[in-house]
Amino acid sequence: MGGTVIDQRSGGPVLVTGGAGFIGQALVATLRCAGISVIVADLRPSPDPTVHSVIGDLRDQRTIDTAFALRPTAVFHLAARTSVLQSMHDPADVFDVNVGVTQRLLEATRVANASTFVLASTNAVVGATTDRIDEHSVLQPLTPYGATKAAAEMLCSAYSASYGIAAGCVRLTNVYGPGIGAKDSFIARLLKAAGAGTEVRIYGDGRQERDYVFLDDAVAGLLLAWQHQLATPLIIGSGTSTSVLELHELACGVTGRALPSTRIKAPRGEMRAVRVDIARARSLGYAPSIALRDGLARTWETLLPELEHSDTDR
Repeated sequence: MGGTVIDQRSGGPVLVTGGAGFIGQALVATLRCAGISVIVADLRPSPDPTVHSVIGDLRDQRTIDTAFALRPTAVFHLAARTSVLQSMHDPADVFDVNVGVTQRLLEATRVANASTFVLASTNAVVGATTDRIDEHSVLQPLTPYGATKAAAEMLCSAYSASYGIAAGCVRLTNVYGPGIGAKDSFIARLLKAAGAGTEVRIYGDGRQERDYVFLDDAVAGLLLAWQHQLATPLIIGSGTSTSVLELHELACGVTGRALPSTRIKAPRGEMRAVRVDIARARSLGYAPSIALRDGLARTWETLLPELEHSDTDR
C-alpha cells in the first residue's frame, strides 16, 4: 500500500474493528503483507481467510469479549456509522454505535493492557470554518455524526491521560479508492452514475470544497498513528481541496462519459468548505502519494467491471 513501512512494536495480534469494510479491508491487507497477525471484528467475516474473524455487533459485549480473548496488543477502531444523513434521521442509533462502542472498546483495551488504540475520526468534528483546519481547530460539529466522533475523541483523550493508552485519533478527509462501490459517498455516486448512464445530484451551487484522500494514503495515516504511538489527533488528507463542480468535470474526463447533473437543495449541516492542514502528518513522514485524477482513474478501472457485471445479472 503506497510503499508503507510498518514497524511492528510487539509480536501480538492487532484488532481491526470494521475490518471487512472499505478502509478496513485495505488496512488488513497492508498489515498481513507485513506478516502481522490480524483479528477482524465486524458484522460479516473478512474476505481474507488468513485473519481471525469475530462476527457480531460490537454493541453486544460478547462480541468485544470474544475479540479480546485473542489478546490483541493494539486496536484500530474503524467500525462506525459514517452517514451524515443517517445521523440526522436517527441520532440515537449513531450515538450508540459511535460513542457507546468506542467507550466499551477503550475499556476492553485498558483491561487487556493493550498499548495502542487508533480511532478513525473525521474533519467533521470541527464543523463550519473559513480557516484551514489543523489539529488545534476548535471542535464545533454541525451534525450528530460529527458530534459523536468528537465525543469519541474525548474518550480517547481521557483514556490516554488516565491509563497511559496511546489512543490517537486520525481525522480522515473524504476517502476514496478501489472498493468504494458499496459506499454512498459523492465519488461513489459519481462513478456509479457514469457506469449506469444516469444523472448525478449536486447540492446547491456545487462550489463547496472537499479534500479527497486516496485509500492507500488513508491507510498510511492510520499506520503512522500506530507507529508513533500517538495520543493526540492527526489530520490525514491530500492537503488540496477540490470543488464538487471540479470533481464532476474530472470524473467526466476519467470515465470518458457524459455525466448529466441536477441541482438540489443542500441539506442542513452541509459544510461549505473543507481545507485541511497536513503539516503535522508530514512532519511525521506522511506524504500523499496519489493525485486526485490518478486516484479517480484507478477507482474507475476497478469499479467498472463490477458495474458491468451487475448490469449483466439484471
